[in-house]
Amino acid sequence: MAELKSERVGEKKVMVAIDESENSHYALMWVLDNLKQSLNSPLIIFMATSPANNNFSYAAPLASARLYCPVTSMEFVNSIQEQHKTFTLALLKKAKDICASQGVSAEIITEVGDPGVTICNMAEQLKINLLILGDRGLGKIERAFIGSVSSYCVNNAKCPVLVVKKPQ
Repeated sequence: MAELKSERVGEKKVMVAIDESENSHYALMWVLDNLKQSLNSPLIIFMATSPANNNFSYAAPLASARLYCPVTSMEFVNSIQEQHKTFTLALLKKAKDICASQGVSAEIITEVGDPGVTICNMAEQLKINLLILGDRGLGKIERAFIGSVSSYCVNNAKCPVLVVKKPQ
């Protein structure tokens, strides 16, 4: 799925990594507003999805004295995974439609894995010339505790990375 249709000489490949956030949408719109004229190959829209965690649990009613029961039904787990896949593909299709409405050709790709690592690996595999992603606007403390995909990509991608910040 990660193979691109064309490999022309002199082609500059640009990849926008998106998620469901408003900042990600802003980054895509920024690319279309500012780089549309310089794109000489299809814009690659990429979404990394976190691996499924089969450790689902739910809270029982209060009368059960805080009893937590793990859900082991594979049917339930598969249902959640299928819903997540459907959501991801719908989000990518919407992004591709936005590009088409602006006259920009786009290809969509999704992979399962840790977002930062998966984005960097895909950028390297596709020989991307410029990786673009949105900034979630985390504070220093939040970034220290939960990490930042954009920080990871800036420090680990093998290509230039542009982090688009949404004005406040």
